[in-house]
Amino acid sequence: MTSRRDFLKIFGGSLTASLLAGGLHCRHSARRPNVVLIITDDQGWGDLHIHGNPQIDTPVLDKLSTESVRFERFFVSPVCAPTRASLLTGRDHLRTGTVWVTHRLETMRSNEVTLAEVLKQAGYATGCFGKWHNGAYYPHHPNAKGFDEFLGFCAGHWNNYFDTTLERNSKPIKTAGYITDVLTDAALEFINQYKNHPFFCYVPYNAPHGPFQVPYRYFEKYKQRGLNDKDACVYGMVENLDENIGRILQRLDQLNLTQDTIMIFLTDNGPNGQRFNGGMRGVKGSVHEGGIRVHCFIRWPGHLTAGLNIPQIAAHIDLLPTIVELCDLPPPETLPLDGISLVPLLTSQFSEWPERMLFTHHSRRGQVELGPASVRTQRYRLVTDGTHWELYDLEIDPAETQNIASQQPEITRKLRAAYETWFEEVIQNGFEPAPIPVGYPQANPVELLAPDAHLNGNLAFKGKTGWANDWITNWTNTTDFVTWDIEVIKAGSYEISLLYTCPESSVGSRVRIEMADASSEAVITEPHDPSPIPSPDRVPRGEVYEKVWKSLSMGTLSLKPGKTHLKLRALIIPGPTAIELKGIRVKKL
Repeated sequence: MTSRRDFLKIFGGSLTASLLAGGLHCRHSARRPNVVLIITDDQGWGDLHIHGNPQIDTPVLDKLSTESVRFERFFVSPVCAPTRASLLTGRDHLRTGTVWVTHRLETMRSNEVTLAEVLKQAGYATGCFGKWHNGAYYPHHPNAKGFDEFLGFCAGHWNNYFDTTLERNSKPIKTAGYITDVLTDAALEFINQYKNHPFFCYVPYNAPHGPFQVPYRYFEKYKQRGLNDKDACVYGMVENLDENIGRILQRLDQLNLTQDTIMIFLTDNGPNGQRFNGGMRGVKGSVHEGGIRVHCFIRWPGHLTAGLNIPQIAAHIDLLPTIVELCDLPPPETLPLDGISLVPLLTSQFSEWPERMLFTHHSRRGQVELGPASVRTQRYRLVTDGTHWELYDLEIDPAETQNIASQQPEITRKLRAAYETWFEEVIQNGFEPAPIPVGYPQANPVELLAPDAHLNGNLAFKGKTGWANDWITNWTNTTDFVTWDIEVIKAGSYEISLLYTCPESSVGSRVRIEMADASSEAVITEPHDPSPIPSPDRVPRGEVYEKVWKSLSMGTLSLKPGKTHLKLRALIIPGPTAIELKGIRVKKL
């Protein structure tokens, strides 16, 4: 079988010819096409009416699918952040340093080149509206990775979807209304602003990821259809998404931009729960078909054939080179791509499409081991849990019920060897997260978040795992401490503040900050122990709830440039515990 890189070399020379044959003469048109790229969060392949789900209503997306080229076998990663890293870079996520969804293992390396950077260099206005999840700290932040405009959040999920505080270009902004509506409003504002200029509008919606919150009318509609609370909420969230995507399509029509806009719609992994998924095996987090096969629609009226179904396998890594080809841009200066341009498939301008292999890896809790993993060819899927291998023939067994590895030892051996070679290659740079930079003028202050810390002693995360928005608790001993790996970018004076809660019984706790040869101490003199902010969840959440945190200044420290550790410990604990800690704010003065 031909490797992806060899395939790119073999087939790359025919791409320009196929573009011209297909009539995609972007360079000689009045302007390059706009690109609207929409990705939803945890919406499975089966969460569309057009895919045979009778319980959900998605009229806008159903119609969009008939107006688009549709990929029947399109694959992403098993969870959120890895998919986004591959989508934005055209590279396997393990190469980018993105291996998990929290503890900074979601962060792309700063030298990765994103689609936004490629298009921005070509003169596009660029905007991101939604969930980033590829690094919260500059220079990994969306505004540092090619996006002129950003409204949303950088974490893996958000706590509240109604009247919440989001981030706009590194500054907090209070919003009014349901979050999907708010993000769509921002995308529409961006499209209006740049209607006379080529733009890239990236809309990574956070629905239907939990916590499960949706306006009542959507929830009630699906409850009346007999669904349980979670599925009723998820389907309501998807229907709300459907309506909001309709607003974007309508705005393009109103501005006469539909013919000039490449519209792409997909999701980031399989469904976040057991529900209709076309009979496929697996859900979110699985390396089987149901965990990673998703919808992908690409619409460009007048250029791509509406209703064309493409049976060849394709993946998120292919979208960057495909968009570059469709927009007729010169080859971008990126790190070596794993994806290939799908333009020949989109335009039916190919005589032969060679076999390829798509590799999938899932890091359980950030542990990068041989498996879980799988290899997908046009016909087969080889799956491993890291110890044994299973082979499935997807043509005759799409539900992956019959392991034929022993019956097809040569195919099993060949795919296993290919995967093991690929795995050794993509892990060679390791996965140690870079220290958190402080001192950049573009990001001042910096909040060192609890999930990005190293906990020592009895310390624990409130939510056990340390998902996004979590905090540190169980501070019972003066030998306990927490550290962050940081890098001081510029020497100077830095103000240090704690974000904490503290019951009356813990007033008088004395805490100490240490960095290199500098330190500072403070005493907690005021109790602050608020209840969680009321949250309109339709089902009990697995994530922590949102709280209001109190800020305590620890004074200023004079810091020198370089890598170091910020350490926080409690010197005196008068009650059962010291503080609960959300994070530490570091501000260069």
